[in-house]
Amino acid sequence: MDKKIEKKRFNKKTILMMVGGLVFLGLVAYGYSLSLHKVYKADADKITISKVIYGDFEDVALLNASVVPLTSVIVSSSEGGTVAEIFTENGASVVKGTPLLRIANPNALSNYTSSETSITEQINQLRKVRLDLEQNQRVMSQDMMVIENSLRSATRKYKTDSILYAKKIITREEFSASSQDYEYYMGRKDILKQAIKQENQSRVMQLKQIDVSVSRMNESLETIRQNIENMTIKAPVAGRLSSYDPVIGKSYNSNEMLGKIDVMQGYKLQAGVDEYYINRVKEGQKATCEFDGKTYKLSVRKVIPEVTAGQFQIELVFEGKSPDELRRGLSLQVKLTLSDNSKSLLLAQGQFFQSTGGSWVFVVKDGQATKRNIKVGRKNFKYYEVMEGLQKDEEVITSSYDQYNQYDIIQINK
Repeated sequence: MDKKIEKKRFNKKTILMMVGGLVFLGLVAYGYSLSLHKVYKADADKITISKVIYGDFEDVALLNASVVPLTSVIVSSSEGGTVAEIFTENGASVVKGTPLLRIANPNALSNYTSSETSITEQINQLRKVRLDLEQNQRVMSQDMMVIENSLRSATRKYKTDSILYAKKIITREEFSASSQDYEYYMGRKDILKQAIKQENQSRVMQLKQIDVSVSRMNESLETIRQNIENMTIKAPVAGRLSSYDPVIGKSYNSNEMLGKIDVMQGYKLQAGVDEYYINRVKEGQKATCEFDGKTYKLSVRKVIPEVTAGQFQIELVFEGKSPDELRRGLSLQVKLTLSDNSKSLLLAQGQFFQSTGGSWVFVVKDGQATKRNIKVGRKNFKYYEVMEGLQKDEEVITSSYDQYNQYDIIQINK
């Protein structure tokens, strides 16, 4: 009896064909996925990979600060000109009034001299007017004396003639003549008295005006003489001369800085701060610095919010005594505290931030890095504070993305 032989469902050939088909489909799918995502191949030794950690976020900013005197006074010339003489060198200790240099300006000097001559002539004219007013007063006083003397004589004669006329010793015509003289001098006296009163009132007003004018002119003269004297620049305060480099023949504009005088009463620090912190730096915030192995406390005294070249300036003062060895121009590293420490996810700083602004990063897993959106908060001199998008112990490429920020995947070759 014949035995029925069942035919195998899959023979070896069929299985090989199916495996080959699956491999082909896998290759096609992989190739399709590559067509959707741009892949960049990078060598491991040319990138920096940092691990996300969880720890204390020290909210501080590291600043490079320069030592400057607590008080500096700018030395300038009120009049422009060229340097004619130099009396003092940079770095010299000076007292108030020490001659520093002399500015020459022939045109200005000529104008000052002409103005001085003109004002002097006007003052002399006003003084002559004053003398004329005083002379006129004396003349009117003399006229009054003459009239009063004549009136006394006329009064005596009038009284005598009145008696004689009443006794009919003199004629009416003689009495009328003496009466007329008396009335004439009385009238002249009244007129002259009124004239003197008006003249006195006018003279008082004119003399006040003359005094005011002369006073103003004398002030102008004093200003002119002071401007001439100011061509010799003198130290406005006592201290040490700095930023002072005049050369014979060098020209300066009016009010242009010639140098500074550092008042030796202590030092402060000036530092540039990244504009990223412009809304977080306030007056009164605390800071520290190290000098000769000692830590010194500081506080922010002034914030200058004007941004130049990506930075704004602040001034810090020492809390307590400053180091004795400080000198202008020394550089110190300052740690400025912005807020108290707090626990956070931390990602090391790197050049990736310049390309992404902290909005996304390449996260590394199994030799491959893919893009992921994140959110960062504060930063300090070491870390960014991670708010969203990353977990502890995940690895992130923190070096520059300039070469592959347009790619979706980075294949890391070891």
